Amino acid sequence: MYEKRNYDTMAETLIHPLKSLTRAQFAALGGDAVAYVRPVSGAILSTMIHDAEFEDSADYQLVMSADGTPLLVTDTEDAVVDWLGDKNLGLATLH
Repeated sequence: MYEKRNYDTMAETLIHPLKSLTRAQFAALGGDAVAYVRPVSGAILSTMIHDAEFEDSADYQLVMSADGTPLLVTDTEDAVVDWLGDKNLGLATLH
């Protein structure tokens, strides 16, 4: 018996497991082993990090550990790549 499946349709409905994790599950992956990079405005950063000054209208790159600890704030993606180059971190991307 031959069964034809539409694999393209199946692929579109699959959701990557990291996208469905709760905050606690993501943190359990390893706060010191997994990080994510997120573009964020200076206005938002000012509410998150109180002991630094950011331009409200500027865009920054925020690297956070899985447990929510800010690890790095920079204004370029290249600086993130350079910083991650010597770290032993798994990187999860957010979409």
